[in-house]
Amino acid sequence: MAQLWGGRFVKETDQMVYDFNASIRFDKRLFHQDIEGSIAHVTMLARQGILTRQEKDDIVFGLQGIRRDVDNGSLAIDMTCEDIHSFVEAQLIERIGDTGKKLHTGRSRNDQVALDMRLYTRLQVAQTDELLKELLETILSVMEENVETYMPGFTHLQKAQPVTLAHHYGAYFEMFKRDRQRMSDIYKRMNYCPLGAGALAGTTYPLDREYSAKLMGFYGPTLNSMDSVSDRDYLIEFLSALSTVMMHLSRFCEEIIIWNSNEYQFVEIDDAYSTGSSIMPQKKNPDIAELVRGKTGRVYGALMSLLTTMKGIPLAYNKDMQEDKEAAFDAMDTVKDCLTLFTGMVRTMKFRRDRMAASAMKGFTNATDAADYLVNKGVPFRDAHSIIGRLVLYCIGKDTSIEALSLSELQSISDKFEEDIYDAVSLKTCVEKRLTLGAPGPEAMRQVIGQYREYLKGETLRDIMSQAAGDIS
Repeated sequence: MAQLWGGRFVKETDQMVYDFNASIRFDKRLFHQDIEGSIAHVTMLARQGILTRQEKDDIVFGLQGIRRDVDNGSLAIDMTCEDIHSFVEAQLIERIGDTGKKLHTGRSRNDQVALDMRLYTRLQVAQTDELLKELLETILSVMEENVETYMPGFTHLQKAQPVTLAHHYGAYFEMFKRDRQRMSDIYKRMNYCPLGAGALAGTTYPLDREYSAKLMGFYGPTLNSMDSVSDRDYLIEFLSALSTVMMHLSRFCEEIIIWNSNEYQFVEIDDAYSTGSSIMPQKKNPDIAELVRGKTGRVYGALMSLLTTMKGIPLAYNKDMQEDKEAAFDAMDTVKDCLTLFTGMVRTMKFRRDRMAASAMKGFTNATDAADYLVNKGVPFRDAHSIIGRLVLYCIGKDTSIEALSLSELQSISDKFEEDIYDAVSLKTCVEKRLTLGAPGPEAMRQVIGQYREYLKGETLRDIMSQAAGDIS
């Protein structure tokens, strides 16, 4: 197939060079964005008098036909083409003749691919935001049902203080909420249109770049043509945000794996999200959680790959930048799959509340509350800390817990202990008296849950895109 750039060459490209240079194998997924950008471009050209109305109508009709035929399977993308842009243009010329050759007026492949990639990434940002919202809704449902489900909180993987399952899940709600905020920030920064930048220095045609941008739902055109075709920092920023999403998912998966272990038995993962062993019939493995944890490195790799590709490229466009796609596409797909599967796993997971409460009763998670009890009896905190340390040591020697000691045993350590110590160090009291905003106490948790519920009523990036997009169909 003839290349878009073949006029200057007298020899055929070596087949291996052609294959190495070609990108259609992976940039074919930009097909819909290429059609969308081309329709917007010719619509603007006709408005500016660069094309006639009839030429515009013929080109749009042809492009819509190509889109329809590829979507319904009656037309296959020709994998011998160099890229998706040459496939679309060749198909258009075949369908409508010489008028199709006017599609590329006032446009370079450099600003064309920059536009396609930006349109595609913008959609991926919106889809990721939507999946994060679904996960947050699932997390919030668990929180609402478990405000009084007691469990141990940990530091250094050692039991520290009693909390609730709602409080523990709330920590991840905050993480994924920030991930959504990053999606919104990326969207705002990247939502400017590079079409009209040409190869690097704009064009002599009287293009209306503001109109083109408006047709595709952009805030406006980019303001420097060299930056427009050589910028990929929006993609780097997105991959960085996706890496953070995966880091949060991986941490959550690690905890679920621990909670699912025989030693903890805090949760039971639904059969639909577990697998068995080929040799050990008793096994029920948390494979989805482990795979999400494992795929985190894959997404990190995409970020490092693009950072490395871009670090030494002078302005403006260089062929190295074709390497912005494969790993990025894989990362986008991976994160969306992980969010979908993880949300389903969390939604169907069962909690062993009895095991959680029993675990919270062990490990001296009420030791800090016992020290606070002594402080309220007039003992300086540093002395109270030392007294409870000796008390814990005594309990370890007796293989018992603070609340299981007799009052006489407690008073042998400090005469400040009275009968009310038992209520003060009960699991219920230890949690419920923590009432500051952000703490696990039921009243504080319900206040936060109310704020979360209001937050989730807000619009998604997909809603914003729908409101902003012009009609170019």
